[in-house]
Order: sequence, then structure tokens, then C-alpha cells
Amino acid sequence: MGELYWLKRPIAHRGLHDATRGIAENSVSAVKAAMRKGTAVEVDLQRAADDMPVVFHDATLDRLTNESGPVTALDVDTLRSIPLKDGGDRILSLPDLLELVGDTVPLLLEVKSSFRGNGAFEANIAKLLAGYKGPVAVMSFDPQSVAAFREHAPALPRGLVSGRFTDDFSRTNFSALQRFAMRHLLTSLFARPQFVAYDIKALPAVAPLLAKFVVGLPLLAWTVRDETDLEKAHRYADAPIFEGIAP
Repeated sequence: MGELYWLKRPIAHRGLHDATRGIAENSVSAVKAAMRKGTAVEVDLQRAADDMPVVFHDATLDRLTNESGPVTALDVDTLRSIPLKDGGDRILSLPDLLELVGDTVPLLLEVKSSFRGNGAFEANIAKLLAGYKGPVAVMSFDPQSVAAFREHAPALPRGLVSGRFTDDFSRTNFSALQRFAMRHLLTSLFARPQFVAYDIKALPAVAPLLAKFVVGLPLLAWTVRDETDLEKAHRYADAPIFEGIAP
């Protein structure tokens, strides 16, 4: 796990964003702000048309831009022309992000999922990352997505994101048994993660602490937004994925 040493340092959630200063989440400005601080950067990869990745959190454009509708309905070039609401930066493609960062700071890519994928999205991400020289890792709530990276890019560090799964999406889309398996990291049996990112509000919990202290996997805590969360992250995890505070 020597190549994952950087996962034990604080990681900026969606870059160092601040809407009050005109710095949108997952934007060029947010990434550059983290680079200036020398902080590792976490961003989201959302699925565009043809299973290609863009740097965006939501499945729809409505919250973060003045456009509307699903991200997946548009191709990457069209999405790259759309300004974000805060600050005016435009949506980044994954190649845009890689060119921007180079090997300046480590990158943690959260792969968003509909939980109905066929592996094509992950395969395209893996291809785009194949020639990248900087520290980079992928992670997802979807264990099938994590397993797909094991198939398409076995050398690429991969992590499983987890928590309580008590939100409306989880209750609507997963059975009680599925939520139990995901919460307790039982899906690791086929996903084979090399690190775990767990909801700070759900820590301490048996499964992630076993992964850290017994199995030896790095444990990240998301999303750390205040000093109470930061203290908890220092106690139970290897590093916080933070926003709005100075870790």
C-alpha cells in the first residue's frame, strides 16, 4: 500500500470551493485553490453521453448551472461549454482536469453511479487515466463500479465509499439486505477495495474500523465540515475529506 501514502493526508472535498467567493465545487478555480495549498483534491465524475466522464457531482444540470436536464443526455464537448453558476468556470472533462493538475497534487476521483452500469463508464475512465503520471485513485458507492475498475485497470488504486445508507435514494433503490451488506462492507468480497471512505456521521462503526485496523486498508472520513467532525476523523480515520474548514 506504499503507493497510497497520500491517502493519509487531508483531501479537499470537490476542491477548495467557496460559493461566497465565486469558487464553484468541482471547478477549475476550486482545483487551483487546492493546488496552491498543496492539498490533495477529491472531485466527482459524472456520466455524460457515450459513457464519457465529466467533472460534475449531480446527475442533472439544474442545481449547478443555468441549464436543466440530465448530464448523460449531452456529450462532453457540449457540457464543456456550460458555465457553472458560481464564478463562471465551465464544466471540466476528465482530460481537462488531468492536464490542469499534472502531477502537482494527488487526485481522488469519486465515480458517480446509477447502480445500473455495464462497466463502460469505468472502462472509459480507466483508458483516460492510463497515461497519467500523477498520484490518482478512484472510489465509488457502487461496489460493482469498484469491481469494474479491478477488471479494467487492476493497477489503479480503488476505494469503496460507504455509510449508513438511510437516505431516500438508498431506501428507494436498495432492499434492507442490500443496505445492510453495503453498510457493513460485505460487498468488499467482490469489489476488493484498497481503501475505504466512510461517512463521518456514521463513525465509529465496526466494519470500517475492522478494515483499517485488522485488514490494514486506509480509512478516509467524509465529509468533514467542522471541528467536531475533524476531531472524530483524527481519532478513527487516516485522513479527512474536508470542506469549509482548515484541517
